[in-house]
Amino acid sequence: MKFTFSEKKAQHKSAPPELRDYAEKKLAKIDRFFRDETDTTVTFYAERSQIGLEVTIRAGSLFLKANELTSDAYACVDSAVAAIERQIRKNKTKLAKRLREGSVRFEPEAPTFTDASLDDEEEIRIARTKRFSIKPMSPEEAVLQMNLLNFSFFVFKNENEDGVVSVVYVRKDGTYGIIVDG
Repeated sequence: MKFTFSEKKAQHKSAPPELRDYAEKKLAKIDRFFRDETDTTVTFYAERSQIGLEVTIRAGSLFLKANELTSDAYACVDSAVAAIERQIRKNKTKLAKRLREGSVRFEPEAPTFTDASLDDEEEIRIARTKRFSIKPMSPEEAVLQMNLLNFSFFVFKNENEDGVVSVVYVRKDGTYGIIVDG
Protein backbone atom coordinates (compact mmCIF):
# COMPACT_ATOMS: atom_id res chain seq x y z
CA MET A 1 0.00 0.00 0.00
CA LYS A 2 1.46 3.32 -1.12
CA PHE A 3 0.46 6.38 0.93
CA THR A 4 0.18 10.04 -0.02
CA PHE A 5 -0.60 12.51 2.76
CA SER A 6 -1.87 16.03 2.17
CA GLU A 7 -3.62 18.84 3.97
CA LYS A 8 -6.14 21.42 2.86
CA LYS A 9 -7.50 24.43 4.65
CA ALA A 10 -4.60 24.16 7.07
CA GLN A 11 -5.43 27.21 9.18
CA HIS A 12 -3.62 25.88 12.19
CA LYS A 13 -0.57 23.64 12.44
CA SER A 14 0.00 20.64 10.20
CA ALA A 15 -0.84 17.07 11.20
CA PRO A 16 1.79 15.68 13.56
CA PRO A 17 3.96 12.77 12.37
CA GLU A 18 2.41 10.54 15.06
CA LEU A 19 -1.02 11.04 13.51
CA ARG A 20 0.30 10.20 10.05
CA ASP A 21 1.98 7.06 11.41
CA TYR A 22 -1.25 6.08 13.17
CA ALA A 23 -3.26 6.56 9.97
CA GLU A 24 -0.73 4.57 7.94
CA LYS A 25 -0.75 1.71 10.46
CA LYS A 26 -4.58 1.54 10.59
CA LEU A 27 -5.04 1.80 6.81
CA ALA A 28 -2.37 -0.83 6.11
CA LYS A 29 -4.76 -3.40 7.62
CA ILE A 30 -7.15 -2.81 4.70
CA ASP A 31 -4.46 -3.92 2.26
CA ARG A 32 -5.31 -7.56 3.00
CA PHE A 33 -8.51 -7.18 0.97
CA PHE A 34 -6.61 -6.47 -2.27
CA ARG A 35 -4.35 -8.62 -4.42
CA ASP A 36 -2.52 -5.79 -6.15
CA GLU A 37 -0.73 -2.68 -4.93
CA THR A 38 -3.08 0.08 -3.79
CA ASP A 39 -2.58 3.84 -3.77
CA THR A 40 -4.02 5.55 -0.72
CA THR A 41 -4.49 9.31 -0.44
CA VAL A 42 -5.10 10.68 3.04
CA THR A 43 -6.14 14.33 3.32
CA PHE A 44 -6.42 16.08 6.68
CA TYR A 45 -8.41 19.30 6.99
CA ALA A 46 -9.84 21.57 9.65
CA GLU A 47 -13.46 22.68 9.59
CA ARG A 48 -14.59 25.01 12.34
CA SER A 49 -13.38 23.37 15.56
CA GLN A 50 -13.30 19.86 14.12
CA ILE A 51 -10.74 17.77 12.29
CA GLY A 52 -11.63 16.16 9.00
CA LEU A 53 -10.10 13.23 7.19
CA GLU A 54 -10.71 12.11 3.62
CA VAL A 55 -9.34 8.74 2.55
CA THR A 56 -9.33 7.59 -1.07
CA ILE A 57 -8.04 4.13 -1.94
CA ARG A 58 -7.33 3.20 -5.53
CA ALA A 59 -7.02 -0.52 -6.21
CA GLY A 60 -6.47 -0.88 -9.93
CA SER A 61 -9.50 0.78 -11.47
CA LEU A 62 -11.62 0.63 -8.29
CA PHE A 63 -11.96 3.61 -5.95
CA LEU A 64 -13.09 3.51 -2.32
CA LYS A 65 -13.68 6.73 -0.42
CA ALA A 66 -14.45 7.73 3.17
CA ASN A 67 -14.87 11.20 4.63
CA GLU A 68 -15.03 11.71 8.40
CA LEU A 69 -15.32 14.79 10.61
CA THR A 70 -14.84 14.61 14.39
CA SER A 71 -13.27 16.56 17.22
CA ASP A 72 -10.54 13.92 17.74
CA ALA A 73 -8.10 13.25 14.89
CA TYR A 74 -7.39 9.66 15.99
CA ALA A 75 -11.10 8.86 16.21
CA CYS A 76 -11.44 10.34 12.73
CA VAL A 77 -8.88 7.85 11.39
CA ASP A 78 -10.64 4.96 13.13
CA SER A 79 -14.02 6.02 11.71
CA ALA A 80 -12.64 6.32 8.18
CA VAL A 81 -11.04 2.86 8.34
CA ALA A 82 -14.28 1.38 9.67
CA ALA A 83 -16.28 3.09 6.89
CA ILE A 84 -14.04 1.64 4.18
CA GLU A 85 -14.16 -1.82 5.76
CA ARG A 86 -17.99 -1.56 5.83
CA GLN A 87 -18.01 -0.65 2.12
CA ILE A 88 -15.81 -3.64 1.32
CA ARG A 89 -17.83 -6.08 3.43
CA LYS A 90 -21.17 -4.76 2.16
CA ASN A 91 -20.12 -5.25 -1.46
CA LYS A 92 -17.73 -8.19 -0.94
CA THR A 93 -19.09 -10.56 -3.60
CA LYS A 94 -19.71 -7.78 -6.10
CA LEU A 95 -16.23 -6.37 -5.57
CA ALA A 96 -14.58 -9.77 -5.88
CA LYS A 97 -16.32 -10.33 -9.21
CA ARG A 98 -15.51 -6.81 -10.51
CA LEU A 99 -11.88 -6.95 -9.40
CA ARG A 100 -11.42 -10.33 -11.12
CA GLU A 101 -13.01 -9.12 -14.30
CA GLY A 102 -11.31 -5.73 -14.13
CA SER A 103 -14.45 -4.14 -15.53
CA VAL A 104 -14.79 -1.13 -13.21
CA ARG A 105 -12.83 1.83 -14.53
CA PHE A 106 -12.73 5.47 -13.45
CA GLU A 107 -9.56 7.50 -13.88
CA PRO A 108 -9.96 11.17 -13.04
CA GLU A 109 -7.39 13.68 -14.18
CA ALA A 110 -6.40 16.86 -12.44
CA PRO A 111 -9.36 19.25 -12.41
CA THR A 112 -9.30 22.31 -14.65
CA PHE A 113 -10.88 25.52 -13.38
CA THR A 114 -12.65 27.68 -15.94
CA ASP A 115 -14.81 30.81 -15.92
CA ALA A 116 -17.20 31.39 -18.81
CA SER A 117 -19.64 34.19 -19.55
CA LEU A 118 -22.33 34.26 -22.22
CA ASP A 119 -23.17 37.95 -22.28
CA ASP A 120 -23.20 41.02 -20.07
CA GLU A 121 -26.58 40.26 -18.50
CA GLU A 122 -26.19 36.65 -17.49
CA GLU A 123 -23.01 34.98 -16.27
CA ILE A 124 -22.56 31.25 -15.97
CA ARG A 125 -19.62 30.20 -13.86
CA ILE A 126 -18.11 26.77 -14.33
CA ALA A 127 -16.17 26.15 -11.13
CA ARG A 128 -14.68 22.77 -11.91
CA THR A 129 -14.12 20.47 -14.86
CA LYS A 130 -13.30 16.79 -14.43
CA ARG A 131 -12.09 14.55 -17.19
CA PHE A 132 -12.05 10.78 -17.02
CA SER A 133 -12.00 7.86 -19.39
CA ILE A 134 -15.21 5.89 -19.62
CA LYS A 135 -15.11 2.10 -19.88
CA PRO A 136 -18.14 -0.01 -20.84
CA MET A 137 -19.90 -1.57 -17.86
CA SER A 138 -23.31 -2.78 -16.86
CA PRO A 139 -25.72 -0.47 -15.02
CA GLU A 140 -25.28 -2.63 -11.90
CA GLU A 141 -21.50 -2.06 -12.00
CA ALA A 142 -22.06 1.67 -12.45
CA VAL A 143 -24.37 1.76 -9.41
CA LEU A 144 -21.75 -0.13 -7.39
CA GLN A 145 -19.02 2.32 -8.42
CA MET A 146 -21.32 5.30 -7.72
CA ASN A 147 -22.07 3.98 -4.22
CA LEU A 148 -18.41 3.27 -3.48
CA LEU A 149 -17.49 6.83 -4.43
CA ASN A 150 -20.51 8.21 -2.54
CA PHE A 151 -21.69 10.14 -5.62
CA SER A 152 -25.29 10.96 -6.46
CA PHE A 153 -24.77 10.07 -10.15
CA PHE A 154 -22.25 8.24 -12.34
CA VAL A 155 -21.52 8.50 -16.08
CA PHE A 156 -20.58 5.30 -17.96
CA LYS A 157 -20.78 3.51 -21.31
CA ASN A 158 -23.70 1.12 -21.06
CA GLU A 159 -22.61 -2.30 -22.32
CA ASN A 160 -26.28 -3.38 -22.36
CA GLU A 161 -27.02 -0.57 -24.86
CA ASP A 162 -24.06 -1.11 -27.24
CA GLY A 163 -21.75 1.37 -25.49
CA VAL A 164 -24.16 4.32 -25.37
CA VAL A 165 -23.14 6.93 -22.79
CA SER A 166 -25.55 6.68 -19.86
CA VAL A 167 -25.98 8.12 -16.38
CA VAL A 168 -27.17 6.29 -13.26
CA TYR A 169 -28.45 8.36 -10.36
CA VAL A 170 -30.06 8.02 -6.94
CA ARG A 171 -33.72 9.01 -6.88
CA LYS A 172 -35.35 10.78 -3.92
CA ASP A 173 -37.08 7.56 -2.85
CA GLY A 174 -33.73 5.72 -2.65
CA THR A 175 -34.14 3.73 -5.87
CA TYR A 176 -31.89 4.19 -8.88
CA GLY A 177 -32.61 5.76 -12.24
CA ILE A 178 -30.78 5.59 -15.54
CA ILE A 179 -30.60 8.10 -18.35
CA VAL A 180 -29.74 6.63 -21.77
CA ASP A 181 -28.90 8.69 -24.86
CA GLY A 182 -31.28 8.21 -27.76
